[in-house]
Amino acid sequence: MRQKLALITVVLTGIVLIYGTLDFPDFGDRSSPNYRHVIPRWTQMTEKESGVPNMVTSGLANYRGYDTLGETSVIFTAGITVILLLRARKEEGL
Repeated sequence: MRQKLALITVVLTGIVLIYGTLDFPDFGDRSSPNYRHVIPRWTQMTEKESGVPNMVTSGLANYRGYDTLGETSVIFTAGITVILLLRARKEEGL
């Protein structure tokens, strides 16, 4: 019963994720908002806004800093969760 519930959950999650991607612009579509608004501002304003002449460094450190912090927090939380789950099973003798 648990395996069927897990399979149904995975299939439904997959359907929702695939449905969510149907609204994405085509790969490389030059008329998408990313190409019209984000990239021109980033390439023109990166040195003025960040004070860093290198666009890659500026993008990773300034524009994507919070995103990278969030990803690191998620990975850290997942690692701690796995350690706690494995420790609990070891103490139970499983």
